Amino acid sequence: MWRVLLMVMLVVVAPVGAMATARESGCTSLFGCLFGAGSRTTGVRPRETIAYPDAAKYQPGAIVVSTPERRLYFVLPGGKAISYPVGVGKQGFAWSGTSKVVRKAKWPSWSPPREMIARANANGRFLPNELDGGPNNPLGARALYIGGTLYRIHGTNEDESIGHAVSSGCIRMRNADVIDLYKRVEIGAPVYVFQ
Repeated sequence: MWRVLLMVMLVVVAPVGAMATARESGCTSLFGCLFGAGSRTTGVRPRETIAYPDAAKYQPGAIVVSTPERRLYFVLPGGKAISYPVGVGKQGFAWSGTSKVVRKAKWPSWSPPREMIARANANGRFLPNELDGGPNNPLGARALYIGGTLYRIHGTNEDESIGHAVSSGCIRMRNADVIDLYKRVEIGAPVYVFQ
């Protein structure tokens, strides 16, 4: 009898609990939620809290992106930072500058710029004018909008792009990482992107 009860718990209760938090955690399948599958990045250092040598240059709460390192640093008090792996702009789309976070969105919709739609059409691909938020949306689970630019720091449904220069200028993060960052960042937080 106890074996039957255990099987019911594993088959019914565990999946219900896992799927209840799936949308928030960024996992997109029952298997991924239960067993941590779905991260297709290999050889990329995971999120970690570090002693950050440049911390004195920035106020706590600032975001610093090092394009060559493919890392985003969220500056903490006491000379520390949370270091996240990121995907950055591909050749011809990389950029640098200083701005601030002007908006935050959960499961944002995506409206690709006209230039991106034209590039896709020229390559025989179709991009919609707008795509509702959700697991199939390229912006992933969260987005932080960078003022004065078309760029965002956002999640991705393409984990394999993390650690590479593949985007059209936006900073990509694993969904679990962008959810973590989203909770920490305030509107108005400074953003520094370096080449």
